[in-house]
Amino acid sequence: MDPNENALPSSTSTSPGTDGEVQGDGGGHGLALLVIASCQLMVVLDITIVNIALPHIQTALDFSTESLSWVVNAYTLTFGGLLLLGGRTGDILGRRRVFIFGILLFGLASLLGGLAQNAGQLMAARALQGVGGAIASPTALALITTTFREGPERNRAFGVFAAVSAGGGAIGLLAGGVLVEWLDWRWVLYVNVPIALLIAFAAPRAIRESTRHPGHFDFAGALLSTLGMVALVYGFIRASQEGWRDGITLGSFGAAVVLLFLFILNERRSPQPITPLHMFADRNRAGTYGIMLFLACAMFGMFFFLTLFVQNVLGFSPLRAGLAFLPVSAVIAVGAGIASQLLPKFGPKPFMVAGALCSAAGLAWLTQTDVHSTYLGSILGPMLLFSLGMGMQFVSLTLMAVSNVPDRESGAASGLLNAMQQVGGSLGLSILVTVFGTVSRNEAKDQAGSFLRTATPEQKAEFARTKQLPKPWADQILSSGVSTAFVVAAAFALVAALIALIVIQVRPSDLERLQGNHTPIV
Repeated sequence: MDPNENALPSSTSTSPGTDGEVQGDGGGHGLALLVIASCQLMVVLDITIVNIALPHIQTALDFSTESLSWVVNAYTLTFGGLLLLGGRTGDILGRRRVFIFGILLFGLASLLGGLAQNAGQLMAARALQGVGGAIASPTALALITTTFREGPERNRAFGVFAAVSAGGGAIGLLAGGVLVEWLDWRWVLYVNVPIALLIAFAAPRAIRESTRHPGHFDFAGALLSTLGMVALVYGFIRASQEGWRDGITLGSFGAAVVLLFLFILNERRSPQPITPLHMFADRNRAGTYGIMLFLACAMFGMFFFLTLFVQNVLGFSPLRAGLAFLPVSAVIAVGAGIASQLLPKFGPKPFMVAGALCSAAGLAWLTQTDVHSTYLGSILGPMLLFSLGMGMQFVSLTLMAVSNVPDRESGAASGLLNAMQQVGGSLGLSILVTVFGTVSRNEAKDQAGSFLRTATPEQKAEFARTKQLPKPWADQILSSGVSTAFVVAAAFALVAALIALIVIQVRPSDLERLQGNHTPIV
């Protein structure tokens, strides 16, 4: 992706890079991979690290239940909406300097978030974190292609990157549990500051600056896409609270349609769009983006709802809840390792199909969740099955997305893949929250009637005062909403499997041809 000025020199064998430049054998690239992977881990885990802390954040900053989801969405929407511009910025200004700037901005936003004194300040800081992540993350992926030679060396680097991308969410939940339990919720944000400073310090020593590619910034495209997705997500969340006939709900959906339509028009007419639409003319790449979109819809929902379930229904502490998700990271790493080793022999398509089906099966299993579920008997098994599928998927998707892409568009290609993940996660979570809210409201009416028929006068008086049902009835409401949300999440994963089966057309014999073009396919 980058001109090979990003690669450290080597005194051993070399091979032509993507632009005919020289790439080393990667013997001195351990620090470069550590810097790149650390950046990606920090950016990805910040999507979920706050999930464990949400109840504490709600109490400390007086969030309403409805607005609490925006602590997550403020980050993912700006992250996903601006990733494409972030990738282009690295192409034009030089990827190392852009990478460092993004990391430092991310650290500053984390500090401001930790210092937030009200809901508005925290959401603004989370949005600024998303901007920093959008600048740093696509540049990190772009750096791998020219820092590491095509073949096993680059495949291993992509495997590490993919495993970090896929497992970062679970690691964030564990880290969030530790920090909230031992310190304070604010440390889920403060922890990024020293890490960002270390990465910014090490980057100039591990990665060389890339050649700048002249071009223009498509600010209009970035603004239209971000605002369009914000309006769309807000419409779904508003519908879960006020219903589908609410005027603001309908207005939000209308604004989303207009803004996203204008975004497409802008991209078609812009001389240098952040989203070159011709990328979708490649069948395999378009299919890859579609698979990522639907898998992210399912993945974000799984983490969000299981976090609520294990703390509110099973009664796990923040630390125990974080530990409950630790096996996810291990199994994702196993799946990524299997895919990395076997892709050269079997090609990516079998892993795309099998991975999506495993994830769908795990989510379908989770639809059986109820108030009688236990972690070992009902949660761990489907969670691991889902994670195995995601591990196999992320390796294939990460590498397929940047195959056969000219260097001048590599930042946009990698940014688009990451944007699909973040935007898909935000959109999927908003849809699943809508399903959850609708089912929960209906269930609450039934449970309230059941409670009032058997409640004592004192219990009825307490309910009239607080408008809250006792825990057994509240747990039933939450469980009903969560299990129904997993039905929709499983459907998202099935759509991803169908795309992989029908759209993707890559054979193992294609790998040598594609690698001959100096672009990675595995």
